[in-house]
Amino acid sequence: MSQAFELESFVAECRSALPDRAPQRNVHESVARAISDPASLLREIGEPARGGIYELHRAEDLTVIHVVWAPRMTLMPHDHRMWAVIGVYGGREDNIFWRRIEDGPTEQIEAAGARSLGAGESTPLGSEIIHSVTNPTSQLTGAIHVYGGDFFDTTRSEWDPITLREMPYDIAKNLRLFEEANATLPASPS
Repeated sequence: MSQAFELESFVAECRSALPDRAPQRNVHESVARAISDPASLLREIGEPARGGIYELHRAEDLTVIHVVWAPRMTLMPHDHRMWAVIGVYGGREDNIFWRRIEDGPTEQIEAAGARSLGAGESTPLGSEIIHSVTNPTSQLTGAIHVYGGDFFDTTRSEWDPITLREMPYDIAKNLRLFEEANATLPASPS
């Protein structure tokens, strides 16, 4: 039987991996264990009721967030510029991976692969990965994301979903996308 999820212990386990030559591999194992028992995880971090990015731990060298995707929500292509591990504990998260291409004097991106993650699945993402994310379901999708840096205070890029041209990442705009997606959720009974 697995041990109950405790956020403080999980963060300590992730932090203890940072000095390793390959911290992402050990963090990936920790995330896989955490999402293998969604009931225990949710007792600690709370049952999601709406989409959002919920900070669980933030430091210069490690960020842990609880990401909840609203139904049918899509986030445009973006990069992290740090390694990451994504673990889905409920629902589905479809990732399209992109690669940079030269288009005359400017850089664009083109689709280079995809990976769909369902409940209980996790994947590492390298620091150079560009991806877009969609929740293809009619329910909330919940995931734990761990980043090898400060997710909220790192200069990053996003790409226009129509022109695929690079621009500075706008975290405020992306947080608004979660709120706009939440507007589509059915009203909870009072």
